[in-house]
Amino acid sequence: MTTAARTAAIRINARAGVVIAMAAFLGVVAFFWPFLVAPGTFGSHYAPPLIFGVLLVIVLCVVISEIAEGGINSKALAMLGVLSAVNAAIRPLGAGTAGIETVFFILVLAGRVYGPGFGFTLGCTSLFASALITGGVGPWMPYQMFGCAFVGMLAGFLPRASGRREIVMLALYGSVSGYLFGFLLNLSFWPFSLDPNSSIAYLPGLPFTEQFQRYLAFDLATSLGWDTGRAVTNFICITLAGPAVLTTFRRAARKARFQAPVHFRPGARP
Repeated sequence: MTTAARTAAIRINARAGVVIAMAAFLGVVAFFWPFLVAPGTFGSHYAPPLIFGVLLVIVLCVVISEIAEGGINSKALAMLGVLSAVNAAIRPLGAGTAGIETVFFILVLAGRVYGPGFGFTLGCTSLFASALITGGVGPWMPYQMFGCAFVGMLAGFLPRASGRREIVMLALYGSVSGYLFGFLLNLSFWPFSLDPNSSIAYLPGLPFTEQFQRYLAFDLATSLGWDTGRAVTNFICITLAGPAVLTTFRRAARKARFQAPVHFRPGARP
């Protein structure tokens, strides 16, 4: 058994992998619907985010249940609860001011150590718990949960590395994921956030290239500064705290032995 397999807190079986792939496809459709849906299909710009938001919640529940069925024991569940609580507690420290987000670096490091299944589940539970604490429950919450879930999951698929190379790789990934998270989340409200007469507003019926150019201009004009703050925060937090946190997580994984094989011995005869 490899080191990655020993430290993985949650196993992803074949069926759970298929469900995650289908969830990823639905997530792409939910985020990119302004470029995919024909004008007038829903009758209102406000309907798609609500419809897809409900669908994402259902899909996330199905995915988490499939992952749990694939293999999550009490030790992994306890670790998930602790890290979800930590992420929910430290998120208000940044509160998104100037793009500062303190929730992502633990998500990236935990996904790296405990595997993609754990990273996906932690992204969902962290944002859900944080939304309940801060009163951030709304139609945007499923999109935030889905975005964070994939940030944590993809961290578990990063290539092997160690020492300084691993920290640099994770810090760069944290920066890229900070920009990507903002890029995706803006898609959830862009179609109804501006006056339709604006040159960067969503305009149903435009060809994909023109629509995408409008969105890029909107993202650069309204979100680039916040996304840069998130990317810089991720880079600094992972660079400074990454070595100590990775060591702590790996020591906990070795002691917990999440994927240790179970052997049964016949009982002694009287």
